[in-house]
Amino acid sequence: MKLRSLFLLALVTSALASAQVTLPKVLTSHMVIQRDLPVHVWGMATPGETVSVSFRGETGTAKATDLGRWSLYLKAGAAGGPFQMTVTGDAAGETPLALEDVLVGDVWVASGQSNMEFEMRKASTAAEDLPKASLPNLRLLLIKRVASNYPLDDVQSEGWTPSTPETAKEFSAAAWYFAREISEREHVPVGIIDSTWGGTPVDAWTRMAALGSDPALNPLFLSWGQMQERQADAVLRSALLSKQAAAAKAQGKPAPNVPWVPRIESWEPGNLYNAMIAPLTPFPIKGAIWYQGESNGDAQRAPLYGRIFRAMIEDWRRQWNVGSFPFLFVQLANYKNNSDWPTLRDEQLKTLQLANTAMAVTIDIGNPSDVHPTDKKTVGQRLARAGRVLAYGEQIEFSGPIFRTASLEDTAIRARFDHAQGLTAKGGELTGFEVAGADGKFVPATAKIEGTTIVLTSPEVKQPTAVRYGWDNNPTCNLYNSDGLPASPFSSNRR
Repeated sequence: MKLRSLFLLALVTSALASAQVTLPKVLTSHMVIQRDLPVHVWGMATPGETVSVSFRGETGTAKATDLGRWSLYLKAGAAGGPFQMTVTGDAAGETPLALEDVLVGDVWVASGQSNMEFEMRKASTAAEDLPKASLPNLRLLLIKRVASNYPLDDVQSEGWTPSTPETAKEFSAAAWYFAREISEREHVPVGIIDSTWGGTPVDAWTRMAALGSDPALNPLFLSWGQMQERQADAVLRSALLSKQAAAAKAQGKPAPNVPWVPRIESWEPGNLYNAMIAPLTPFPIKGAIWYQGESNGDAQRAPLYGRIFRAMIEDWRRQWNVGSFPFLFVQLANYKNNSDWPTLRDEQLKTLQLANTAMAVTIDIGNPSDVHPTDKKTVGQRLARAGRVLAYGEQIEFSGPIFRTASLEDTAIRARFDHAQGLTAKGGELTGFEVAGADGKFVPATAKIEGTTIVLTSPEVKQPTAVRYGWDNNPTCNLYNSDGLPASPFSSNRR
């Protein structure tokens, strides 16, 4: 921590001594600026220096503070481009900065852990789609993985690039497919920011002050403290097993499994927000997409997920200060594991209580034996359907069936759904439903579709009081609507 602070101080001192105006790495050539919102330009300069910014025939000026920060806004405008932006300081010998090929359109932030980070080159559709990835109206910004225990002024990145087969291959596949779909459907330049880190929890992406303001999240900090105390043993065990695995491999023997050990700094509450989200918040955006939850799926963390996730969404909206922008997220797919993914999925489902949110259900496109399913095209397309409605006002169905209520009818229970036009059982008999009586013990149920409802019975439960669907880490379930979108798993006794 001390070395990091000294390094940052050296960088700032060097920048100030050079008397050269600098911009954050989110402001570069080839970027997309959010249409219909004031254009925010900011950076560093010599304290007291006056900085001028020219863009689309308008010039604005700002004076650097005693710490060297400067910031200004230019008028909002419609989509278009390419444009040039020029940034000039009034210090002697100042070299103007010229940002070329700037587009105005819509900017989206993609964040989360490894399934959002999952690169295009690994996707099952990469061979077909990467050769066609040269899209001048689609721009990519890849953020490097950094953690910090205080908010940083800038991200680490190589800057914006147009989408090409070369730049897209290391980019988030789900984010790229989402952005391509939005750009092609809405006929507007799209900038997509990939700020992701595999194997990280939602709390690391949430501002510490937002977490600390909710007393109900105290167990989170207890869990974090326990993880810190166990970390030394975990690292040592992993190192020993790695040596044993190498020795076994050399001898042609079966190697022991080496447990994954998270980088402790990437799990600390608020650390990824500080380094990979906070520096982006001055940059106006259209909305955000999110794929995460696996690292919060254990029995201790899963019940808290919804509360942390909602706190994160609401706080991101406050920090960006561009309104309650659309926040679209992915529910965890099917996967065989020993964690409590049904509860985690249900916590994700509850997040739909927040306005201007939508959830892409992926319970049908996972890989039971791999936590990283390779079909990211479907993920991106389902997110895009939600974005086309929430962000662009299209009149299309964007969600699979979502449980609303259940009512007792003699010896049956009837479940009602939203987004339920044309309910159908894909592949044959409807599966995945269970019912329970007063004892709370769930048993498989016979399910029958009646309009936009499902009627459930079981000879083992005379008076069912609760119903659930897809309640397993790797469930067999097949309820869809007429738009081919799968129903979300749910449990009526958790509403």
